[in-house]
Amino acid sequence: MYKALIFTVLLVSAVAPVRSLDPPLNDDVLGLIVFKADLRDPEQKLASWNEDDYTPCSWNGVKCHPRTNRVTELNLDGFSLSGRIGRGLLQLQFLHKLSLSNNNLTGIINPNMLLSLVNLKVVDLSSNGLSGSLPDEFFRQCGSLRVLSLAKNKLTGKIPVSISSCSSLAALNLSSNGFSGSMPLGIWSLNTLRSLDLSRNELEGEFPEKIDRLNNLRALDLSRNRLSGPIPSEIGSCMLLKTIDLSENSLSGSLPNTFQQLSLCYSLNLGKNALEGEVPKWIGEMRSLETLDLSMNKFSGQVPDSIGNLLALKVLNFSGNGLIGSLPVSTANCINLLALDLSGNSLTGKLPMWLFQDGSRDVSALKNDNSTGGIKKIQVLDLSHNAFSGEIGAGLGDLRDLEGLHLSRNSLTGPIPSTIGELKHLSVLDVSHNQLNGMIPRETGGAVSLEELRLENNLLEGNIPSSIKNCSSLRSLILSHNKLLGSIPPELAKLTRLEEVDLSFNELAGTLPKQLANLGYLHTFNISHNHLFGELPAGGIFNGLSPSSVSGNPGICGAVVNKSCPAISPKPIVLNPNATFDPYNGEIVPPGAGHKRILLSISSLIAISAAAAIVVGVIAITVLNLRVRASTVSRSAVPLTFSGGDDFSRSPTTDSNSGKLVMFSGEPDFSTGTHALLNKDCELGRGGFGAVYRTVIRDGYPVAIKKLTVSSLVKSQDEFEREVKKLGKLRHSNLVKLEGYYWTTSLQLLIYEFLSGGSLYKQLHEAPGDDVVVLCDMVREALEDGRADECIDPRLQGKFPVEEAVAVIKLGLICTSQVPSSRPHMGEAVNILRMIRCPSGSSDELGSS
Repeated sequence: MYKALIFTVLLVSAVAPVRSLDPPLNDDVLGLIVFKADLRDPEQKLASWNEDDYTPCSWNGVKCHPRTNRVTELNLDGFSLSGRIGRGLLQLQFLHKLSLSNNNLTGIINPNMLLSLVNLKVVDLSSNGLSGSLPDEFFRQCGSLRVLSLAKNKLTGKIPVSISSCSSLAALNLSSNGFSGSMPLGIWSLNTLRSLDLSRNELEGEFPEKIDRLNNLRALDLSRNRLSGPIPSEIGSCMLLKTIDLSENSLSGSLPNTFQQLSLCYSLNLGKNALEGEVPKWIGEMRSLETLDLSMNKFSGQVPDSIGNLLALKVLNFSGNGLIGSLPVSTANCINLLALDLSGNSLTGKLPMWLFQDGSRDVSALKNDNSTGGIKKIQVLDLSHNAFSGEIGAGLGDLRDLEGLHLSRNSLTGPIPSTIGELKHLSVLDVSHNQLNGMIPRETGGAVSLEELRLENNLLEGNIPSSIKNCSSLRSLILSHNKLLGSIPPELAKLTRLEEVDLSFNELAGTLPKQLANLGYLHTFNISHNHLFGELPAGGIFNGLSPSSVSGNPGICGAVVNKSCPAISPKPIVLNPNATFDPYNGEIVPPGAGHKRILLSISSLIAISAAAAIVVGVIAITVLNLRVRASTVSRSAVPLTFSGGDDFSRSPTTDSNSGKLVMFSGEPDFSTGTHALLNKDCELGRGGFGAVYRTVIRDGYPVAIKKLTVSSLVKSQDEFEREVKKLGKLRHSNLVKLEGYYWTTSLQLLIYEFLSGGSLYKQLHEAPGDDVVVLCDMVREALEDGRADECIDPRLQGKFPVEEAVAVIKLGLICTSQVPSSRPHMGEAVNILRMIRCPSGSSDELGSS
């Protein structure tokens, strides 16, 4: 028993020295466990940290020295930790690297951190919510520190002067905090510094001249502070500098010549300061430059030709200065350009064609023929807010990587090139506030990545192309202040990401597609000052639409404009009387797009208008009074049938099982010859109620047959015959004589006396002669210039409301439209006149645009 006790004592004594080696390991475990206790770990990233372990070397985020097993690195980047940095870390005496970036840590930084952890070489506490100030002695024991980043926190106060004690510091990043005061002079004694970033603070004072001491500096970022004064010429002594960012300060003066000594510099950003003078020619000697930003300063003069020497240049930004002259052709040598921004200057001359052409030839060839060159890799091109003129070259389609094209607020003319559809990566197209004309190309739909399309304040005509539906990412569509015609295409409702639509101040007509109410992201919608009518769609943005967004459309009705809607809406009205219809594309074509101008003498217009009014009125009464279908047949009629298979080639025959032909004088005797009576070869023209054909009866007697295209409104044969017989008795010098008619339930014909003087359309729109007046154009121009009084008989001045007169004149332009289907019926014209006279509380005016 005694021997066993002696053995136990000896065993405990032997083990005791071994256990005495454990406390140093337990100090690391204890420190980390205490540190963990001050944290919240929602993702359980620290679950492996167990206080029962003798060593933490296998814990997540922890590294130890391979021989001593002491903790040397603690890397908890992006662990989603929150809480504060506790005192537990001060137990890690052998810690070399501490990285806690990209978490949600708050509170102050322990002022004794660097004093206690003297072996620290790397400290990264960036991207947290740490606050408070750093005490003056914070950096007193930082001789081993090589990298320090406290960026993107909420630290305030001055940068401690003790920073000069960090004699081994190679990288210092205190950016994106609230540090204030001047930069401590101690920083400029850190000749080991390779990277200095104090950006996005509130530092003030002048740029220190002692920067020349930092001869190992590679990267300098002092942007977004309040620094003032000139850039010291001593900066040229830091010849290893590769990136310089002094933007968004209040630096003044000219660029120091010593910049040209920085041959290794590939990024120079001096934007948003108060620098002045000319852009120096020696800038072309900094041949390593890939990014050159002098934007938002006070530079003047011309863009130097030496820019063409910067063959490595990828980003060139001279925007927001006072530069003049033209863009030097040498710029075409910068074939690696990805972004060119010269907006907000006073540059002039024609838009350089080399921007949109092959860049295979060098500048010498460009100087010889002023033709090609190019920057085919470019992704962003911004020449807006200048005074460039000329046309946009068709070679635009060669810039296949283009993502943003900004040419707004220049004096560009000509059409938008159809090659725009070849730019599959284009997300922003802004050519607003120019003098572009022609139509919006159908090919625009090929730019399938478009997110923003701005064409406002131009002279664009024609329809909004339905192909725009292919731009499925479109968020903003701004087409205001143009001369666009036709209706709003229902295909817009397929652009489900639309947020902003402005079609105001155009000549759009028709009703609004009800599907637009389904656009869930739409928050801005403006169709004011057009010629739209009908009830606004229900739901979506239309429930809270401002009345100003639809003003200037007298036919719009609904709760938004406080106007009740009629039971039957009129058909769409095209308010450009000189527009024509393209049968191949089914679109309205504006004047000037391949159509001759309309010239007509005033006397002819008066006579023809009177005749047209009578004819239109008679036909309108004929059709609109038909109500119910009847099957009775007149005993005096001669039955006819049809030969041919389509609507345009069928002719009346004398088959007893068909319809009924009535001639008011003589017997019907059609000589069809080799052509059917309604053959297209015999067509004379078309109008709002149908087509007119020429044929002969009774020994070659010519007649004009009008085939009505409103058979769906014809309900009763009795009423049809009653009205037509009344018309047959009318006689007037300006009224074409009605010779007879033909009736079936599916086809109605009116037989007129044939006049050899040509069609009304020809008289209206193709009249020859020099002594003519373009009356519609004259009236339209007078309205646009605010000279409506010139269109009104002087004897009536002061005896009527001017706004009503203007609206009536505009209605007259509608009624003389070249597109027959766009002219209102008589009843519709009456309804519009009533709305003009009694607008039901609405202040909208017809023709206010």
